[in-house]
Amino acid sequence: MQDLANIFIKSIFIDNMVFAYFLGMCSYLAISKTVKTGLGMGAAVIFVLGITVPINYLLENYILQEGALKWLNPDFESVDLSFLSFIMFIAVIASMVQLVEMLVEKFLPSLYSSLGIFLPLIAVNCAILGGSLFMQERAYNDIVEATVFGLGSGVGFFLAIVGIAAIREKIRYSNVPPALRGLGITYIITGLMGIAFMSFMGIKL
Repeated sequence: MQDLANIFIKSIFIDNMVFAYFLGMCSYLAISKTVKTGLGMGAAVIFVLGITVPINYLLENYILQEGALKWLNPDFESVDLSFLSFIMFIAVIASMVQLVEMLVEKFLPSLYSSLGIFLPLIAVNCAILGGSLFMQERAYNDIVEATVFGLGSGVGFFLAIVGIAAIREKIRYSNVPPALRGLGITYIITGLMGIAFMSFMGIKL
């Protein structure tokens, strides 16, 4: 249980997708104009990462990596399908994003309109694919650890996009120099938030 808590906390604060690796910046910058759209995008990313990382873990360990197919037949022990990892991971991600898009369009049409093209673009969001690739690189022991990592990464993205959205709503009423209004001040605030998140690197896990 302690190991799972460590993975969860580390994926949120120390290995934050946005502030540690600067993944998913296109959605992060474009959708964070209001807290409402930030909440919607953050929740969608949590759902997609929480589903795709464990599914891709199963694909990696029982189909793609060398020797993974020996459960099917001992003759397949030498088969290595790891060259298909990118294609299979993206196919799973695209399927889950399509499911999210249909659910949001049906039950939250106003949010669907606000998110616009960036909702289906979660399929090519590098933070989503990055979650599966980090899972593959770190070789978690079981699907529970992979799921916890996926959910933690999603929560980290959620905190980042909601945090910057709240700040951007506030600074609309601030006296920001004209040359820095819009993306300029957003980049500066993102850098400061990244430095703030670096303080969590001192957490002993």
